[in-house]
Amino acid sequence: MATNPARIAALREELKHQKLDGFIIPLTDEHMSEYVGSYAQRLAWISGFEGSAGNAVVLSEQAAIFVDGRYTLQVKDQVDTTVFNDFHFEEYPLLNWTLDNSENNARIGYDAELTTIDWQKTANHIFAKKNIELVAVQKNPIDAVWQDQPSEPLNIVTPHPVEYAGQSASEKRSDIACFLKNENADAAVITMLDSVAWAFNIRGSDVENTPVPHTFAILNADESAVLFVHEQKVDDALRLHLGNSVEIKPRTAFYDHLSELGKAGKSVIADPNSNNAKVFEALKQSDAKIVKASDPCIIRKAVKNQHEQQGSRDAHIRDGAAISDFLHWLSIEAPKGSVDELKAIDKLWACRSRFNDLLRDKSFDTISGAGPNGAIVHYRASVETNRKLEMDSIYLVDSGGQYLDGTTDITRTVIVGTPTDEMKDRFTRVLKGHIALSTTKFPKGTSGHSIDSIARRPLWEAGLDYDHGTGHGVGSFLAVHEGPQRIAKFGSPVHLEPGMILSNEPGYYKAGEYGIRIENLVLVKSVGGDTERTMYEFENLTWAPIDRNLIDTSIMTPDEINWLNDYHQTVYKNVKGLVLPETLDWLKAATAPVS
Repeated sequence: MATNPARIAALREELKHQKLDGFIIPLTDEHMSEYVGSYAQRLAWISGFEGSAGNAVVLSEQAAIFVDGRYTLQVKDQVDTTVFNDFHFEEYPLLNWTLDNSENNARIGYDAELTTIDWQKTANHIFAKKNIELVAVQKNPIDAVWQDQPSEPLNIVTPHPVEYAGQSASEKRSDIACFLKNENADAAVITMLDSVAWAFNIRGSDVENTPVPHTFAILNADESAVLFVHEQKVDDALRLHLGNSVEIKPRTAFYDHLSELGKAGKSVIADPNSNNAKVFEALKQSDAKIVKASDPCIIRKAVKNQHEQQGSRDAHIRDGAAISDFLHWLSIEAPKGSVDELKAIDKLWACRSRFNDLLRDKSFDTISGAGPNGAIVHYRASVETNRKLEMDSIYLVDSGGQYLDGTTDITRTVIVGTPTDEMKDRFTRVLKGHIALSTTKFPKGTSGHSIDSIARRPLWEAGLDYDHGTGHGVGSFLAVHEGPQRIAKFGSPVHLEPGMILSNEPGYYKAGEYGIRIENLVLVKSVGGDTERTMYEFENLTWAPIDRNLIDTSIMTPDEINWLNDYHQTVYKNVKGLVLPETLDWLKAATAPVS
Protein backbone atom coordinates (compact mmCIF):
# COMPACT_ATOMS: atom_id res chain seq x y z
CA MET A 1 0.00 0.00 0.00
CA ALA A 2 1.20 3.53 -0.74
CA THR A 3 -0.08 7.02 -0.01
CA ASN A 4 -3.01 7.98 -2.24
CA PRO A 5 -3.24 11.78 -2.72
CA ALA A 6 -6.85 11.51 -3.87
CA ARG A 7 -7.82 10.16 -0.46
CA ILE A 8 -6.13 13.08 1.27
CA ALA A 9 -8.02 15.49 -0.98
CA ALA A 10 -11.33 13.77 -0.24
CA LEU A 11 -10.67 13.87 3.48
CA ARG A 12 -9.86 17.58 3.36
CA GLU A 13 -13.14 18.26 1.55
CA GLU A 14 -14.97 16.36 4.28
CA LEU A 15 -13.15 18.36 6.95
CA LYS A 16 -14.38 21.57 5.31
CA HIS A 17 -17.90 20.14 5.33
CA GLN A 18 -17.60 19.39 9.07
CA LYS A 19 -16.04 22.84 9.68
CA LEU A 20 -12.79 21.33 10.90
CA ASP A 21 -9.24 22.57 10.32
CA GLY A 22 -7.70 19.16 10.91
CA PHE A 23 -8.34 15.60 12.04
CA ILE A 24 -6.31 13.23 14.23
CA ILE A 25 -6.04 9.60 13.12
CA PRO A 26 -4.80 6.99 15.62
CA LEU A 27 -4.15 3.37 14.75
CA THR A 28 -6.69 1.67 16.97
CA ASP A 29 -10.36 0.78 17.18
CA GLU A 30 -13.15 1.37 19.69
CA HIS A 31 -11.60 -1.32 21.92
CA MET A 32 -8.20 0.44 22.06
CA SER A 33 -6.73 -2.55 20.23
CA GLU A 34 -3.20 -2.84 18.90
CA TYR A 35 -4.21 -5.09 16.02
CA VAL A 36 -7.42 -3.93 14.42
CA GLY A 37 -9.89 -5.31 11.91
CA SER A 38 -9.82 -4.19 8.28
CA TYR A 39 -12.78 -1.84 8.85
CA ALA A 40 -10.70 0.13 11.38
CA GLN A 41 -7.49 0.41 9.33
CA ARG A 42 -8.03 4.14 8.88
CA LEU A 43 -4.37 5.10 9.25
CA ALA A 44 -3.31 2.63 6.56
CA TRP A 45 -6.10 3.78 4.24
CA ILE A 46 -5.18 7.46 4.46
CA SER A 47 -1.36 7.17 4.60
CA GLY A 48 -0.30 3.78 3.25
CA PHE A 49 1.48 2.90 6.51
CA GLU A 50 0.89 -0.73 7.51
CA GLY A 51 2.76 -0.95 10.82
CA SER A 52 1.04 -1.86 14.09
CA ALA A 53 1.72 1.41 15.94
CA GLY A 54 1.44 4.99 14.79
CA ASN A 55 -0.82 7.99 14.40
CA ALA A 56 -1.28 10.88 12.02
CA VAL A 57 -2.89 14.27 11.64
CA VAL A 58 -4.20 15.85 8.46
CA LEU A 59 -4.54 19.64 8.39
CA SER A 60 -5.88 21.76 5.57
CA GLU A 61 -2.43 22.32 4.05
CA GLN A 62 -0.11 19.86 5.81
CA ALA A 63 -0.08 16.33 7.20
CA ALA A 64 2.24 14.33 9.44
CA ILE A 65 2.65 10.76 10.63
CA PHE A 66 4.31 9.64 13.86
CA VAL A 67 5.83 6.23 14.62
CA ASP A 68 8.14 4.62 17.17
CA GLY A 69 11.66 3.30 16.67
CA ARG A 70 10.44 0.00 15.20
CA TYR A 71 8.98 1.75 12.19
CA THR A 72 11.30 4.65 11.33
CA LEU A 73 12.56 2.78 8.25
CA GLN A 74 9.26 1.20 7.26
CA VAL A 75 7.35 4.49 7.30
CA LYS A 76 9.71 5.95 4.69
CA ASP A 77 9.16 2.95 2.44
CA GLN A 78 5.37 2.97 2.63
CA VAL A 79 4.39 6.63 3.03
CA ASP A 80 4.87 9.49 0.56
CA THR A 81 6.92 11.86 2.69
CA THR A 82 6.15 14.73 0.32
CA VAL A 83 2.56 14.41 1.55
CA PHE A 84 3.16 13.30 5.16
CA ASN A 85 6.03 14.64 7.22
CA ASP A 86 7.28 11.68 9.28
CA PHE A 87 8.55 11.86 12.85
CA HIS A 88 9.53 9.65 15.78
CA PHE A 89 6.61 10.11 18.16
CA GLU A 90 8.86 10.80 21.16
CA GLU A 91 11.12 13.27 19.39
CA TYR A 92 8.26 15.36 18.00
CA PRO A 93 4.88 14.25 19.41
CA LEU A 94 1.72 14.57 17.32
CA LEU A 95 0.04 17.07 19.63
CA ASN A 96 3.09 19.36 19.64
CA TRP A 97 3.35 19.23 15.85
CA THR A 98 -0.36 19.96 15.51
CA LEU A 99 -0.03 22.94 17.85
CA ASP A 100 2.96 24.31 15.95
CA ASN A 101 1.30 23.97 12.55
CA SER A 102 -2.24 25.11 13.35
CA GLU A 103 -3.63 28.64 13.45
CA ASN A 104 -4.98 30.23 16.61
CA ASN A 105 -8.61 29.22 17.30
CA ALA A 106 -8.39 26.25 14.93
CA ARG A 107 -10.89 23.39 15.25
CA ILE A 108 -9.17 19.99 15.34
CA GLY A 109 -11.40 16.93 15.15
CA TYR A 110 -10.99 13.53 16.80
CA ASP A 111 -13.06 10.38 17.26
CA ALA A 112 -13.91 9.83 20.94
CA GLU A 113 -14.22 6.08 20.34
CA LEU A 114 -10.56 5.99 19.30
CA THR A 115 -9.02 7.92 22.20
CA THR A 116 -8.80 7.80 25.99
CA ILE A 117 -9.82 10.47 28.46
CA ASP A 118 -6.20 10.99 29.47
CA TRP A 119 -5.35 11.73 25.84
CA GLN A 120 -8.26 14.19 25.71
CA LYS A 121 -6.99 15.96 28.81
CA THR A 122 -3.43 16.20 27.46
CA ALA A 123 -4.61 17.45 24.07
CA ASN A 124 -6.83 20.13 25.58
CA HIS A 125 -3.98 21.31 27.81
CA ILE A 126 -1.53 21.60 24.90
CA PHE A 127 -4.04 23.15 22.50
CA ALA A 128 -5.07 25.80 25.03
CA LYS A 129 -1.81 27.63 24.23
CA LYS A 130 -3.37 28.69 20.91
CA ASN A 131 -7.01 28.47 21.95
CA ILE A 132 -7.40 25.48 19.64
CA GLU A 133 -10.72 23.66 20.07
CA LEU A 134 -10.64 19.86 20.25
CA VAL A 135 -13.85 18.69 18.59
CA ALA A 136 -15.39 15.22 19.06
CA VAL A 137 -16.85 14.33 15.67
CA GLN A 138 -20.29 12.80 15.30
CA LYS A 139 -19.15 10.82 12.26
CA ASN A 140 -15.52 9.90 11.62
CA PRO A 141 -14.61 11.91 8.47
CA ILE A 142 -12.48 9.07 7.10
CA ASP A 143 -15.48 6.73 7.31
CA ALA A 144 -17.47 9.38 5.45
CA VAL A 145 -15.13 9.30 2.43
CA TRP A 146 -13.93 5.66 2.55
CA GLN A 147 -16.40 4.41 -0.04
CA ASP A 148 -15.34 0.76 -0.01
CA GLN A 149 -14.68 0.53 3.73
CA PRO A 150 -15.03 -3.10 4.85
CA SER A 151 -17.92 -4.00 7.12
CA GLU A 152 -17.37 -5.31 10.62
CA PRO A 153 -16.95 -9.10 10.46
CA LEU A 154 -19.85 -11.31 11.48
CA ASN A 155 -18.02 -14.55 12.25
CA ILE A 156 -19.56 -16.93 14.79
CA VAL A 157 -18.33 -16.60 18.39
CA THR A 158 -17.11 -19.96 19.73
CA PRO A 159 -16.73 -21.32 23.29
CA HIS A 160 -13.18 -21.90 24.56
CA PRO A 161 -13.17 -25.27 26.37
CA VAL A 162 -12.35 -25.24 30.06
CA GLU A 163 -9.75 -27.95 29.44
CA TYR A 164 -7.63 -25.19 27.86
CA ALA A 165 -8.92 -22.21 29.86
CA GLY A 166 -8.33 -23.98 33.17
CA GLN A 167 -11.17 -22.08 34.85
CA SER A 168 -14.85 -21.78 33.98
CA ALA A 169 -16.35 -18.44 32.98
CA SER A 170 -18.74 -18.58 35.94
CA GLU A 171 -15.77 -18.97 38.31
CA LYS A 172 -14.11 -15.96 36.72
CA ARG A 173 -17.30 -13.89 37.07
CA SER A 174 -17.61 -14.95 40.71
CA ASP A 175 -14.05 -13.85 41.42
CA ILE A 176 -14.57 -10.48 39.73
CA ALA A 177 -17.91 -10.01 41.51
CA CYS A 178 -16.10 -10.32 44.85
CA PHE A 179 -13.62 -7.71 43.65
CA LEU A 180 -16.42 -5.35 42.62
CA LYS A 181 -18.13 -5.68 46.00
CA ASN A 182 -14.87 -4.89 47.78
CA GLU A 183 -14.55 -1.77 45.59
CA ASN A 184 -18.18 -0.78 46.34
CA ALA A 185 -18.94 -1.00 42.64
CA ASP A 186 -22.05 -2.41 40.99
CA ALA A 187 -20.47 -3.18 37.64
CA ALA A 188 -17.35 -2.99 35.49
CA VAL A 189 -17.15 -1.94 31.84
CA ILE A 190 -15.03 -4.36 29.78
CA THR A 191 -14.13 -3.25 26.26
CA MET A 192 -10.71 -4.78 25.53
CA LEU A 193 -11.34 -7.66 23.17
CA ASP A 194 -9.02 -10.12 24.87
CA SER A 195 -10.46 -9.23 28.29
CA VAL A 196 -13.97 -10.05 27.13
CA ALA A 197 -12.77 -13.25 25.45
CA TRP A 198 -10.96 -14.30 28.63
CA ALA A 199 -13.84 -13.44 31.01
CA PHE A 200 -16.46 -15.39 29.06
CA ASN A 201 -14.17 -18.18 27.77
CA ILE A 202 -15.05 -17.31 24.20
CA ARG A 203 -12.95 -16.93 21.08
CA GLY A 204 -13.51 -15.58 17.57
CA SER A 205 -11.92 -14.70 14.26
CA ASP A 206 -12.77 -11.02 13.88
CA VAL A 207 -9.17 -9.81 14.15
CA GLU A 208 -6.47 -11.31 11.97
CA ASN A 209 -4.09 -13.56 13.97
CA THR A 210 -5.81 -12.82 17.31
CA PRO A 211 -8.67 -15.19 18.23
CA VAL A 212 -11.13 -12.66 19.61
CA PRO A 213 -14.67 -11.57 18.67
CA HIS A 214 -15.82 -7.94 18.46
CA THR A 215 -17.75 -7.62 21.71
CA PHE A 216 -18.32 -5.32 24.67
CA ALA A 217 -19.32 -6.52 28.14
CA ILE A 218 -20.59 -5.47 31.53
CA LEU A 219 -19.67 -7.62 34.54
CA ASN A 220 -21.95 -7.14 37.54
CA ALA A 221 -21.37 -7.52 41.27
CA ASP A 222 -24.17 -10.11 41.47
CA GLU A 223 -22.14 -12.42 39.15
CA SER A 224 -24.39 -11.74 36.16
CA ALA A 225 -23.11 -10.17 32.96
CA VAL A 226 -24.19 -8.59 29.70
CA LEU A 227 -22.44 -9.44 26.42
CA PHE A 228 -22.90 -7.02 23.53
CA VAL A 229 -22.42 -8.82 20.23
CA HIS A 230 -23.98 -8.76 16.75
CA GLU A 231 -26.88 -11.21 16.74
CA GLN A 232 -25.59 -12.93 13.57
CA LYS A 233 -22.53 -14.07 15.53
CA VAL A 234 -24.53 -15.99 18.15
CA ASP A 235 -25.65 -19.61 17.78
CA ASP A 236 -27.18 -22.18 20.11
CA ALA A 237 -23.79 -23.54 21.15
CA LEU A 238 -22.74 -20.11 22.38
CA ARG A 239 -26.03 -19.54 24.21
CA LEU A 240 -25.63 -22.87 25.96
CA HIS A 241 -22.03 -22.05 26.86
CA LEU A 242 -22.89 -18.62 28.29
CA GLY A 243 -25.81 -19.86 30.39
CA ASN A 244 -28.69 -17.99 31.98
CA SER A 245 -26.53 -15.56 33.94
CA VAL A 246 -25.31 -13.84 30.78
CA GLU A 247 -27.71 -11.57 28.91
CA ILE A 248 -26.96 -11.17 25.21
CA LYS A 249 -27.66 -7.74 23.70
CA PRO A 250 -26.90 -6.24 20.28
CA ARG A 251 -23.48 -4.65 19.99
CA THR A 252 -25.16 -1.39 18.97
CA ALA A 253 -26.94 -1.22 22.36
CA PHE A 254 -23.71 -0.86 24.35
CA TYR A 255 -23.60 2.91 24.89
CA ASP A 256 -27.33 3.09 25.61
CA HIS A 257 -26.85 0.44 28.28
CA LEU A 258 -24.09 2.53 29.87
CA SER A 259 -26.54 5.43 30.05
CA GLU A 260 -29.10 3.16 31.70
CA LEU A 261 -26.55 2.23 34.37
CA GLY A 262 -26.02 5.89 35.09
CA LYS A 263 -29.72 6.69 35.25
CA ALA A 264 -30.13 3.81 37.71
CA GLY A 265 -27.51 5.40 39.97
CA LYS A 266 -25.04 2.55 39.56
CA SER A 267 -21.42 2.74 40.62
CA VAL A 268 -19.36 1.63 37.61
CA ILE A 269 -15.68 0.76 37.26
CA ALA A 270 -14.23 2.17 34.05
CA ASP A 271 -10.57 1.89 33.10
CA PRO A 272 -9.07 5.18 31.84
CA ASN A 273 -6.37 3.23 30.01
CA SER A 274 -8.52 0.70 28.15
CA ASN A 275 -12.04 2.17 27.91
CA ASN A 276 -12.48 4.76 25.19
CA ALA A 277 -13.52 8.32 25.89
CA LYS A 278 -17.05 7.73 24.60
CA VAL A 279 -17.57 5.22 27.42
CA PHE A 280 -16.80 7.90 29.99
CA GLU A 281 -18.96 10.41 28.13
CA ALA A 282 -21.99 8.06 28.23
CA LEU A 283 -21.49 7.35 31.94
CA LYS A 284 -20.85 10.97 32.86
CA GLN A 285 -23.83 12.36 30.95
CA SER A 286 -26.15 9.89 32.69
CA ASP A 287 -24.75 10.75 36.14
CA ALA A 288 -23.24 7.35 36.81
CA LYS A 289 -20.85 7.07 39.76
CA ILE A 290 -17.61 6.45 37.89
CA VAL A 291 -14.86 4.52 39.66
CA LYS A 292 -11.63 4.93 37.71
CA ALA A 293 -9.75 1.66 38.11
CA SER A 294 -8.03 -0.95 35.99
CA ASP A 295 -10.06 -3.43 34.00
CA PRO A 296 -10.31 -6.27 36.56
CA CYS A 297 -9.74 -8.89 33.86
CA ILE A 298 -6.31 -7.62 32.81
CA ILE A 299 -4.16 -8.77 35.73
CA ARG A 300 -6.15 -11.99 36.17
CA LYS A 301 -5.68 -12.80 32.49
CA ALA A 302 -1.96 -12.01 32.69
CA VAL A 303 -1.35 -14.44 35.56
CA LYS A 304 -1.85 -17.80 33.90
CA ASN A 305 -3.35 -20.66 35.88
CA GLN A 306 -1.71 -24.07 36.03
CA HIS A 307 -3.66 -25.42 33.04
CA GLU A 308 -2.63 -22.44 30.92
CA GLN A 309 0.99 -22.70 32.01
CA GLN A 310 1.17 -26.36 31.07
CA GLY A 311 -0.65 -25.68 27.83
CA SER A 312 1.97 -23.10 26.92
CA ARG A 313 4.78 -25.55 27.68
CA ASP A 314 3.17 -28.15 25.44
CA ALA A 315 2.47 -25.70 22.62
CA HIS A 316 6.05 -24.46 22.64
CA ILE A 317 7.50 -27.95 22.29
CA ARG A 318 5.37 -28.58 19.21
CA ASP A 319 6.26 -25.14 17.92
CA GLY A 320 9.95 -25.78 18.52
CA ALA A 321 9.75 -28.92 16.42
CA ALA A 322 8.14 -26.94 13.60
CA ILE A 323 10.83 -24.26 13.81
CA SER A 324 13.54 -26.94 13.78
CA ASP A 325 12.04 -28.52 10.66
CA PHE A 326 12.00 -25.09 9.03
CA LEU A 327 15.59 -24.23 9.99
CA HIS A 328 16.75 -27.59 8.66
CA TRP A 329 15.00 -26.94 5.33
CA LEU A 330 16.48 -23.45 5.24
CA SER A 331 20.01 -24.78 5.81
CA ILE A 332 19.66 -26.87 2.63
CA GLU A 333 17.69 -24.57 0.35
CA ALA A 334 18.97 -21.07 1.20
CA PRO A 335 22.56 -21.66 0.00
CA LYS A 336 21.13 -22.72 -3.38
CA GLY A 337 19.72 -19.22 -3.87
CA SER A 338 16.21 -20.65 -4.24
CA VAL A 339 14.62 -19.09 -1.14
CA ASP A 340 13.08 -15.66 -0.85
CA GLU A 341 11.25 -14.05 2.07
CA LEU A 342 7.75 -15.03 0.90
CA LYS A 343 8.75 -18.62 0.11
CA ALA A 344 10.24 -18.90 3.60
CA ILE A 345 6.98 -17.64 5.15
CA ASP A 346 4.99 -20.27 3.26
CA LYS A 347 7.38 -23.04 4.24
CA LEU A 348 7.32 -22.06 7.91
CA TRP A 349 3.52 -22.16 7.94
CA ALA A 350 3.62 -25.57 6.29
CA CYS A 351 5.95 -26.77 9.05
CA ARG A 352 3.59 -25.55 11.75
CA SER A 353 0.58 -26.97 9.94
CA ARG A 354 1.69 -30.51 10.76
CA PHE A 355 0.12 -29.81 14.16
CA ASN A 356 -3.28 -28.81 12.76
CA ASP A 357 -5.13 -30.69 15.48
CA LEU A 358 -4.39 -27.78 17.83
CA LEU A 359 -3.05 -25.04 15.54
CA ARG A 360 -5.64 -22.41 14.65
CA ASP A 361 -3.74 -19.46 13.14
CA LYS A 362 -0.56 -17.42 13.14
CA SER A 363 -0.16 -15.20 16.21
CA PHE A 364 0.97 -12.30 13.97
CA ASP A 365 2.13 -11.77 10.41
CA THR A 366 5.51 -13.46 10.09
CA ILE A 367 8.47 -11.08 9.92
CA SER A 368 10.75 -12.57 7.26
CA GLY A 369 13.67 -10.20 6.71
CA ALA A 370 16.59 -10.99 4.42
CA GLY A 371 19.69 -8.81 4.60
CA PRO A 372 18.76 -5.11 4.95
CA ASN A 373 15.06 -5.91 5.35
CA GLY A 374 15.93 -7.58 8.65
CA ALA A 375 16.97 -4.18 9.98
CA ILE A 376 13.34 -3.03 9.70
CA VAL A 377 12.15 -4.17 13.11
CA HIS A 378 8.55 -4.97 12.17
CA TYR A 379 9.16 -5.56 8.47
CA ARG A 380 6.35 -7.10 6.46
CA ALA A 381 7.40 -8.87 3.28
CA SER A 382 5.41 -8.14 0.13
CA VAL A 383 5.70 -8.84 -3.57
CA GLU A 384 7.26 -5.39 -3.98
CA THR A 385 9.86 -5.78 -1.21
CA ASN A 386 10.52 -9.52 -1.46
CA ARG A 387 14.26 -10.37 -1.33
CA LYS A 388 16.21 -13.55 -1.95
CA LEU A 389 18.28 -14.95 0.91
CA GLU A 390 21.78 -14.31 -0.39
CA MET A 391 25.06 -15.96 0.51
CA ASP A 392 27.02 -14.43 3.39
CA SER A 393 23.96 -12.53 4.58
CA ILE A 394 21.81 -12.62 7.71
CA TYR A 395 18.18 -13.72 7.69
CA LEU A 396 15.79 -12.84 10.55
CA VAL A 397 12.49 -14.63 11.03
CA ASP A 398 10.02 -13.68 13.79
CA SER A 399 6.87 -15.79 13.90
CA GLY A 400 4.31 -17.43 16.10
CA GLY A 401 1.35 -19.77 16.24
CA GLN A 402 -2.06 -19.67 17.86
CA TYR A 403 -2.63 -23.10 19.37
CA LEU A 404 -5.70 -23.98 21.43
CA ASP A 405 -3.42 -24.53 24.42
CA GLY A 406 -1.05 -21.59 23.98
CA THR A 407 0.27 -18.68 21.95
CA THR A 408 3.87 -18.77 20.69
CA ASP A 409 6.28 -16.07 19.52
CA ILE A 410 9.87 -16.85 18.52
CA THR A 411 12.62 -15.06 16.61
CA ARG A 412 15.64 -16.77 15.15
CA THR A 413 18.48 -15.13 13.22
CA VAL A 414 20.62 -17.28 10.93
CA ILE A 415 23.58 -16.77 8.64
CA VAL A 416 23.45 -18.00 5.06
CA GLY A 417 27.07 -18.70 4.22
CA THR A 418 29.86 -17.10 6.23
CA PRO A 419 29.38 -14.22 8.67
CA THR A 420 31.70 -11.26 9.09
CA ASP A 421 33.46 -10.70 12.40
CA GLU A 422 31.13 -7.76 13.03
CA MET A 423 28.04 -9.94 12.50
CA LYS A 424 29.34 -12.50 14.97
CA ASP A 425 30.20 -9.82 17.52
CA ARG A 426 26.75 -8.23 17.33
CA PHE A 427 24.93 -11.56 17.40
CA THR A 428 26.93 -12.75 20.39
CA ARG A 429 26.25 -9.53 22.30
CA VAL A 430 22.53 -9.98 21.66
CA LEU A 431 22.85 -13.59 22.85
CA LYS A 432 24.72 -12.51 25.98
CA GLY A 433 21.92 -10.08 26.78
CA HIS A 434 19.33 -12.77 26.17
CA ILE A 435 21.14 -15.16 28.50
CA ALA A 436 21.61 -12.48 31.16
CA LEU A 437 17.89 -11.74 31.31
CA SER A 438 16.94 -15.41 31.11
CA THR A 439 19.06 -16.22 34.16
CA THR A 440 18.09 -13.19 36.25
CA LYS A 441 16.56 -13.69 39.68
CA PHE A 442 14.63 -10.75 41.09
CA PRO A 443 12.68 -9.97 44.28
CA LYS A 444 8.91 -9.85 44.52
CA GLY A 445 7.72 -6.35 43.64
CA THR A 446 10.06 -5.92 40.67
CA SER A 447 8.67 -4.29 37.53
CA GLY A 448 9.85 -5.00 34.01
CA HIS A 449 11.56 -1.65 33.54
CA SER A 450 13.84 -2.46 36.47
CA ILE A 451 15.44 -5.39 34.65
CA ASP A 452 15.38 -4.16 31.04
CA SER A 453 18.96 -2.86 31.15
CA ILE A 454 20.25 -6.34 32.03
CA ALA A 455 19.57 -7.44 28.45
CA ARG A 456 21.07 -4.29 26.96
CA ARG A 457 24.34 -4.15 28.87
CA PRO A 458 26.46 -6.27 26.46
CA LEU A 459 25.37 -3.98 23.63
CA TRP A 460 25.79 -0.80 25.67
CA GLU A 461 29.36 -1.81 26.43
CA ALA A 462 30.07 -1.56 22.68
CA GLY A 463 28.12 1.69 22.25
CA LEU A 464 25.10 -0.08 20.77
CA ASP A 465 21.38 -0.39 21.57
CA TYR A 466 17.98 -1.24 20.09
CA ASP A 467 14.83 0.88 19.82
CA HIS A 468 12.18 -1.50 21.09
CA GLY A 469 11.19 -3.11 24.36
CA THR A 470 12.96 -6.22 25.56
CA GLY A 471 9.82 -8.11 26.49
CA HIS A 472 6.04 -8.02 26.12
CA GLY A 473 3.33 -10.06 27.78
CA VAL A 474 1.78 -12.95 25.85
CA GLY A 475 -1.72 -14.38 26.17
CA SER A 476 -3.04 -17.94 26.33
CA PHE A 477 -4.59 -18.57 22.90
CA LEU A 478 -5.16 -14.82 22.91
CA ALA A 479 -3.19 -11.68 22.05
CA VAL A 480 0.50 -12.15 21.31
CA HIS A 481 1.05 -8.67 22.80
CA GLU A 482 -0.67 -8.68 26.18
CA GLY A 483 -0.50 -6.23 29.07
CA PRO A 484 0.01 -5.08 31.65
CA GLN A 485 3.43 -6.68 32.07
CA ARG A 486 6.34 -5.75 29.85
CA ILE A 487 10.12 -5.34 29.99
CA ALA A 488 11.25 -2.04 28.53
CA LYS A 489 13.19 1.13 29.31
CA PHE A 490 9.92 2.87 30.01
CA GLY A 491 7.94 -0.21 30.90
CA SER A 492 4.80 -0.82 32.86
CA PRO A 493 4.96 -0.20 36.63
CA VAL A 494 3.07 -3.46 37.12
CA HIS A 495 5.06 -5.98 39.15
CA LEU A 496 6.06 -9.24 37.53
CA GLU A 497 4.20 -12.13 39.14
CA PRO A 498 4.43 -15.93 38.91
CA GLY A 499 2.27 -17.14 36.04
CA MET A 500 2.99 -14.21 33.73
CA ILE A 501 4.42 -15.02 30.31
CA LEU A 502 6.75 -12.56 28.60
CA SER A 503 9.11 -12.45 25.67
CA ASN A 504 12.88 -12.09 26.04
CA GLU A 505 14.00 -10.46 22.77
CA PRO A 506 17.04 -8.19 22.69
CA GLY A 507 18.25 -7.24 19.22
CA TYR A 508 20.57 -5.19 17.07
CA TYR A 509 19.79 -3.52 13.75
CA LYS A 510 22.22 -2.02 11.25
CA ALA A 511 20.19 0.06 8.82
CA GLY A 512 20.65 -0.99 5.22
CA GLU A 513 22.57 -4.15 6.11
CA TYR A 514 21.04 -6.63 8.56
CA GLY A 515 19.00 -7.21 11.69
CA ILE A 516 19.53 -9.54 14.65
CA ARG A 517 17.02 -10.64 17.27
CA ILE A 518 16.89 -13.68 19.55
CA GLU A 519 13.49 -14.21 21.12
CA ASN A 520 12.21 -16.85 23.50
CA LEU A 521 9.13 -16.74 25.71
CA VAL A 522 9.60 -17.13 29.44
CA LEU A 523 7.30 -17.84 32.38
CA VAL A 524 7.72 -16.04 35.71
CA LYS A 525 7.94 -18.52 38.59
CA SER A 526 9.00 -18.60 42.23
CA VAL A 527 12.58 -19.46 43.13
CA GLY A 528 12.73 -22.68 45.09
CA GLY A 529 14.59 -23.04 48.35
CA ASP A 530 14.96 -20.87 51.43
CA THR A 531 15.65 -17.23 50.59
CA GLU A 532 15.54 -14.16 52.81
CA ARG A 533 13.20 -12.44 50.38
CA THR A 534 10.58 -13.89 48.07
CA MET A 535 12.42 -14.26 44.79
CA TYR A 536 11.25 -14.94 41.25
CA GLU A 537 12.99 -16.21 38.12
CA PHE A 538 12.18 -17.13 34.54
CA GLU A 539 11.35 -20.59 33.21
CA ASN A 540 12.19 -20.88 29.53
CA LEU A 541 9.31 -21.96 27.29
CA THR A 542 10.75 -21.76 23.76
CA TRP A 543 12.83 -24.64 22.42
CA ALA A 544 14.58 -24.23 19.06
CA PRO A 545 18.25 -24.05 18.04
CA ILE A 546 20.19 -20.78 18.17
CA ASP A 547 22.57 -20.45 15.21
CA ARG A 548 25.99 -21.61 16.43
CA ASN A 549 27.63 -20.26 13.25
CA LEU A 550 27.00 -16.68 14.41
CA ILE A 551 28.49 -17.11 17.88
CA ASP A 552 31.90 -15.80 18.95
CA THR A 553 32.60 -17.80 22.09
CA SER A 554 35.74 -15.74 22.80
CA ILE A 555 33.58 -12.93 24.21
CA MET A 556 31.36 -15.28 26.21
CA THR A 557 31.89 -16.28 29.83
CA PRO A 558 32.05 -19.94 30.90
CA ASP A 559 28.63 -19.57 32.52
CA GLU A 560 27.15 -18.21 29.29
CA ILE A 561 28.62 -21.09 27.30
CA ASN A 562 27.25 -23.57 29.84
CA TRP A 563 23.82 -21.95 29.55
CA LEU A 564 23.87 -22.26 25.77
CA ASN A 565 24.98 -25.89 25.86
CA ASP A 566 22.38 -26.78 28.49
CA TYR A 567 19.72 -24.97 26.48
CA HIS A 568 20.60 -26.83 23.31
CA GLN A 569 20.69 -30.15 25.15
CA THR A 570 17.13 -29.48 26.34
CA VAL A 571 16.06 -28.41 22.85
CA TYR A 572 17.23 -31.74 21.47
CA LYS A 573 15.58 -33.70 24.26
CA ASN A 574 12.24 -31.86 23.93
CA VAL A 575 11.75 -31.84 20.16
CA LYS A 576 13.64 -34.85 18.80
CA GLY A 577 10.53 -37.03 19.00
CA LEU A 578 8.40 -34.52 17.05
CA VAL A 579 10.66 -33.34 14.22
CA LEU A 580 10.54 -34.91 10.79
CA PRO A 581 12.93 -37.90 10.41
CA GLU A 582 15.10 -35.99 7.95
CA THR A 583 15.57 -33.18 10.50
CA LEU A 584 17.04 -35.34 13.25
CA ASP A 585 20.70 -35.44 12.14
CA TRP A 586 20.66 -31.71 11.48
CA LEU A 587 19.10 -31.09 14.91
CA LYS A 588 21.80 -33.13 16.61
CA ALA A 589 24.51 -31.03 14.94
CA ALA A 590 22.66 -27.73 15.51
CA THR A 591 22.44 -28.45 19.25
CA ALA A 592 25.95 -29.83 19.70
CA PRO A 593 28.00 -28.20 22.47
CA VAL A 594 30.20 -25.18 21.80
CA SER A 595 33.39 -24.45 23.71
